[in-house]
Amino acid sequence: MKRLQETSDISQRELARELGVSLGSVNYCLQALMEKGWVKMQNFSKSKNKLGYVYLLTPTGLAEKSALTRRFLKRKQEEHEALREEIEALKKDADQ
Repeated sequence: MKRLQETSDISQRELARELGVSLGSVNYCLQALMEKGWVKMQNFSKSKNKLGYVYLLTPTGLAEKSALTRRFLKRKQEEHEALREEIEALKKDADQ
């Protein structure tokens, strides 16, 4: 979703290459995002490439992207704190 927000006119093939996944996987995920109403697809009206599309995050998609980011950061902060506590405990054990 972040990549689509940055470059809405990226092709599925380019997106697959950047993410290191198959074209079919990208297509499947984009279809799921569109079904959820988080992404909408529009044709380029003035594009010479008639297969060109843009993928736009909807307001709901933007809100979900923000929520996903908040949950990810919270989880990573909790993991960091747990690791810090474990390192301190190991240091204490090593000093004894």
